[in-house]
Amino acid sequence: MASAKNISAGLLMYRRHEGEWQYFLVHPGGPYFEKKDEGWWMIPKGLPETEEELLNTAIREFEEETGIKPAPPYLPLGSIKQKGGKWVHAWAFEGEWKEATGFSCNTFRVEWPYKSGRWQEYPEVDKAGWFSYKEACKKINPAQIPLLDRLLENLD
Repeated sequence: MASAKNISAGLLMYRRHEGEWQYFLVHPGGPYFEKKDEGWWMIPKGLPETEEELLNTAIREFEEETGIKPAPPYLPLGSIKQKGGKWVHAWAFEGEWKEATGFSCNTFRVEWPYKSGRWQEYPEVDKAGWFSYKEACKKINPAQIPLLDRLLENLD
């Protein structure tokens, strides 16, 4: 079994919009990701707390990273292994979010610029959006594409 730091859990929110399935993805905040776009978006996810059930982790992390309260039913999408070795366990749920509403998320502190002695606070997520399957495949971390595919198989 992978160690806790190599496991995360997340939710993939989806909706039907103008006859097409759309996926809700987020972009990581902070200086490292500021100029990175395609291949860097992801499902909202995070690390489990001690002995926390992974679905509960996914629900908590989704809400912490977006301010959106997810609602069941949750469709299991299985897990994928990312390039760095992290296992991501995921579920999907149908939901709604309007861009005009915005989102809210936790922040984190990091020394920036590196070794400058200056600590700055950044949002965990700096952008969120709805994407068609084709757009989502361009935006999302490539290792997470199978999660989009598994959801699409269940929807169609």
